[in-house]
Amino acid sequence: MDIAAYMAEVGQQARQAATAVARSTTAVRNQALLATAEALDAARDELAAANARDLEGGRASGLEAAMLDRLELTPERIDTMIEGLRQVASLPDPIGEITDMTYRPSGIQVGRMRVPLGVIGIIYESRPNVTVEAASLCLKSGNATILRGGSEAIHSNQAIAACLARGLKESGLPESAVQVVKTTDREAVGELITMPRFVDVIVPRGGKGLIERISRDARVPVIKHLDGICHVYIDSHADPEKALSIAVNSKTQRYGTCNTMETLLVDQEIAADILPLLADAFRDKGVELRGCPQTMDILPDVVRATEDDWGTEYLAPVLAVKVVDGLDGAIEHINRYSSQHTDSIVTENYTRARRFMTEVDSSSVMVNASTRFADGFEYGLGAEIGISTDKIHARGPVGLEGLTSQKYVVFGDGHIRT
Repeated sequence: MDIAAYMAEVGQQARQAATAVARSTTAVRNQALLATAEALDAARDELAAANARDLEGGRASGLEAAMLDRLELTPERIDTMIEGLRQVASLPDPIGEITDMTYRPSGIQVGRMRVPLGVIGIIYESRPNVTVEAASLCLKSGNATILRGGSEAIHSNQAIAACLARGLKESGLPESAVQVVKTTDREAVGELITMPRFVDVIVPRGGKGLIERISRDARVPVIKHLDGICHVYIDSHADPEKALSIAVNSKTQRYGTCNTMETLLVDQEIAADILPLLADAFRDKGVELRGCPQTMDILPDVVRATEDDWGTEYLAPVLAVKVVDGLDGAIEHINRYSSQHTDSIVTENYTRARRFMTEVDSSSVMVNASTRFADGFEYGLGAEIGISTDKIHARGPVGLEGLTSQKYVVFGDGHIRT
């Protein structure tokens, strides 16, 4: 296969489809989403069989447990994909919304209209449910999309792509509005990220190596985050029961996600009392603890943490633990080592909570809540196309609004500039 020619054809079809999607009505786009949900529900056996082939191949090739977890399409995850489609269909359509209308002294009216970005390229690893999440948000926001999943999920992604094609066809939209790249050749990624004539933005979802490569080599804008080094800080004013529940959930609800806690910070005033309780809970879950010297004084059997541990995204049952000098120490540590993804404080002190929210510079900052809530579905976005730690255009979970832009619109009645 001539990869460059193939990707150019995919890009050209996407550009043409983007025009059709942008001018389609909300009702038509919603119909495509709901028809896809029905197609997925009807194709559960086909999805399970395709996913089983991917899982078998992943085990044979030595994929790590965290990657296999991301790859698996359980019945519950299929349910979530279907619910995500229906929820996105129920969301208000942002396209065409005009805001900030003002009269200028000249008599003209000036406002801003929300418009699609155009063609969005999504590059991701393992998680086949991303295929549905990305497609649903791109369609709802009036965009066409090119999806390039990992080679380990090729059969699952193609089975999902067939359901998407059925949904698009039933609604009258071009099937090329959502294209799943059929080749696993890595050259396809290089072509996708260097086609500014066809692609308006790239969203990479995957490991740090993938995202670094995309950020370095792309010739189109990129919406990204590199790491999910998330923290939970247990303040001296924390409710111990809440602290235990939030810390354990933040780490163990799922290990292989970017919003999983990787470092636990504990105020030195309460460390001796709460760390043994936390250690017991984490041992019961099979989590390895790596601690600072003060942590080791309280928990002698933990592994000594190195400097690298504070900046590591484990995506595994491993947790770094540090005793800090109060709120100032926690904020200083987070702002030094955090990837600006998600950080949480557990406290009953309103003033400290406000300081934490103000001074921690992350895309999601939480009070008395698990970091696992940093998710587009949980935030009411229906689904997310990714999480951005950038500060321009979109930040945090990227939903419908993050996949749009705004243009100025001017209304006059024969007005001329003098």
